[in-house]
Amino acid sequence: MPFVRGEFKRGVTTGVLVLSLAALAACSSSGKARTFQTQESGGGFSMFGGGKKSSSNAGQPMIGVNGYLWRATLDTLSFMPLASADPYGGVIITDWFVNPEQPNERFKATVYILDSRLRADGLNVAVFKQVKNAQGNWTDAASAGQTETDLENAILTKARQLRLSNIG
Repeated sequence: MPFVRGEFKRGVTTGVLVLSLAALAACSSSGKARTFQTQESGGGFSMFGGGKKSSSNAGQPMIGVNGYLWRATLDTLSFMPLASADPYGGVIITDWFVNPEQPNERFKATVYILDSRLRADGLNVAVFKQVKNAQGNWTDAASAGQTETDLENAILTKARQLRLSNIG
């Protein structure tokens, strides 16, 4: 069977491409892109636990957020209806809450637990406020900046209390 030049060239090109892809894949240490949401221990939070394993649960990923902060957040915001809670990503979103004493205002909160350690900077709270206008429609309004700080402090205080009650 005669040797065809085009097939040899195509085979060499395919081989070089396969080797290049294999070399490129070998350069990656974890096999996935490291972004703010998925980086492992080193400052950010781990979106899905970062693949960390515990020796007792040898095949199951651990929750990537601090359990005390998680529980304290749920306890602190228990007066507001819960819209979404993601323990692996560390995000808690409440639904709109209307205070019966002020029916023309409503609030919504989103809490991001950013770390698996109990730290003051491992928590971020965003509060949204709406007011009812003359036509009866809800419009966005600025909430007091101190509201977010007060909620963060309340959550951190509760988390410290939970931790101390577990230690003692």
